[in-house]
Amino acid sequence: MAKILLVDDDSSLLDVLTMAFADAGHTVVTARDGAVALEQAAREHPDAIVSDVNMQALDGFALCRRLRAAGNPVPIILLTSRDSEIDEALGLELGADDYIPKPFSTRILLARVSALLRRDALRTQAKVASSELLRVGLLTLEIERLEASYKGSPVALTLSEFRLLEALARRPGVVLSRDRLLEIVRGDDSIVVERIIDTYVRRLRRKLEQIDPTFSDIETVVGAGYRLRSR
Repeated sequence: MAKILLVDDDSSLLDVLTMAFADAGHTVVTARDGAVALEQAAREHPDAIVSDVNMQALDGFALCRRLRAAGNPVPIILLTSRDSEIDEALGLELGADDYIPKPFSTRILLARVSALLRRDALRTQAKVASSELLRVGLLTLEIERLEASYKGSPVALTLSEFRLLEALARRPGVVLSRDRLLEIVRGDDSIVVERIIDTYVRRLRRKLEQIDPTFSDIETVVGAGYRLRSR
């Protein structure tokens, strides 16, 4: 099974989650604030992180931001009692892979983590000797290795971002609806708003614009979805 880092300053909830994940066969590492979680992530190399948002010292958003800034692609699920689309968008903008409002069912949380681990398992294929290369214009995707580059420069992507970019790159010039992209990116039955795709697209554009400020190949088709310009 997997090694899971649980982060929460509520000791009673942390104990409940620790028991639930341990009973499911996972190895559990815990931290009671974001600062300790950063140290644990560097030392323990967890397969996934489940973190509360509202914590003293270093909150879940800051934890997520620092991990992504350091290039750590570990799947992250954020837990929060602030149930609003604004909070969800913020968490995803910072690089979180999923977002669950409190109160929640531990069964659902376990299922979400399992879904993330299944999707992230593709990363373990990075040692495959050969990898399918997908090239569209100046964009190159190495599928098995989950690596992307633009104009020869590497682009650090989360698994969800890579899946979205791959979906568009496999169908250059074709418009894909938000529903279809959501189905491809998440690959499970999680109930989330389709506008999360807009957040993923913004993150993708921002990363590609860091390489080329004039990047505009991911086009919005109003009322229909998105497409990757074919050229």
